[in-house]
Amino acid sequence: MTKLSKASETETIQSGRRDFFKKSAAFSVSAMAAASVMAPVKIDASEHKKGLKGDPAILEEKPWGTTFGYPVTYNLYGQPSPYEHNVTRRNTKLLSSGNWYASIAMCPIQDMNGIITPNGLFFSRCHGGTAEIDPNEHRLMIHGLVEKTLVLTMDELKRYPSVSRIHFIECPANGGPEWRNPQFPSIQFAKGMMSCAEWTGVYIKDILKDLGLKPNARWMLAEGADNSHMGRTVPIDKVLDDAMVVWAQNGEALRPEQGYPIRLLVPGWEGNLCVKWLCRLEFGSGPWFAKEETAKYTALKPSGKAIQHFYANEVNSVITSPCPEKPWTDLKKGDIVEIEGLAWSGMGTIEGVDITFDGGKNWVEANLKGLVLPKAWTRFSFIYKWDGKPIILGSRARDDAGHIQPSVKAEREVMGVESVYHRNGIHTWEVTAKGEVNNVQVLS
Repeated sequence: MTKLSKASETETIQSGRRDFFKKSAAFSVSAMAAASVMAPVKIDASEHKKGLKGDPAILEEKPWGTTFGYPVTYNLYGQPSPYEHNVTRRNTKLLSSGNWYASIAMCPIQDMNGIITPNGLFFSRCHGGTAEIDPNEHRLMIHGLVEKTLVLTMDELKRYPSVSRIHFIECPANGGPEWRNPQFPSIQFAKGMMSCAEWTGVYIKDILKDLGLKPNARWMLAEGADNSHMGRTVPIDKVLDDAMVVWAQNGEALRPEQGYPIRLLVPGWEGNLCVKWLCRLEFGSGPWFAKEETAKYTALKPSGKAIQHFYANEVNSVITSPCPEKPWTDLKKGDIVEIEGLAWSGMGTIEGVDITFDGGKNWVEANLKGLVLPKAWTRFSFIYKWDGKPIILGSRARDDAGHIQPSVKAEREVMGVESVYHRNGIHTWEVTAKGEVNNVQVLS
């Protein structure tokens, strides 16, 4: 028998949902298609099939079809429709240090489409609040074991050849509260410490061509200009591979909560390394052992020893529909439904995703949808005919570097349950006969 642990039903998270599938009767609109667009179409309710008859959404003209809309000058920076007001980042005091300055706002991944997260919904993590920086007064200093020290204004930095790349950023604590048991009846709170975007900036290796790196330079310290002065060190091999200083996200300047005017991007590696409000890069012969890589962002093993300096976010996946925010309560037996989810790996490119309906006893392969890029979200899909019976639904991703997402049991055998970071055990949903979705863990 499959042993499960379940998220407490007393944990309530206020979270909006939009129906993925709207059930309505089938009807023919061929006559409407043939009608002239210059004249209103007369619809006789008696001609429609049972289920649509008398539907005011079809039969009545709406106010927005008879009056002018807003002029193009109404809102010079576009905003979402007010009917999408529930699609927002969300917070919980459980993940706050007593105030909202050192806290995190989770991305509503259940409402995302494709692999790009809109800037206004990108998850946000701060250690001392969001800094508001005047770019005209901001500088990037590069020094240490380089042949020439350099101080750049923002205009000078942007004169370097720019590149644009799509990558995810994931907090290494994503899913961390659930090492012992499932905690959140919500995908946004269980897995929302991540997002994916297109980033524009300059490779650090291109800046170093002007400076010259000394042979004994093995590490780079990145420091932020906010009041926490976040500092993290990065091995030189990663710096010379794909680390970037970025100033734009999804085609616009970084938002303040994402590090405006510049931040570090270390593709695929833990989000804490992607230092925001970047002001200094120093090169040295060894790591700096900063607070955030000694007291925090280490992995405690059952032996009592902690692992330091492990950076890449492991291969991972989660089913985003269905989920607690998007249940199947409006489905009936025999309905066809699309199961969707996200997969990602900081070690390479997603190669495939399998789905289980019985808690891991049997697996079927899902389809990968849209762009499949290294160190980026990859969307997967499976068309399923629901028979109205309970299922234990989970996903298992693999990447082109040969890594496979482990079971919760296998992960615990290595790491125990006292860790916080880098949790990538298979995430499982229980879908009841009523279509309700619960957060559970398969333990055997």
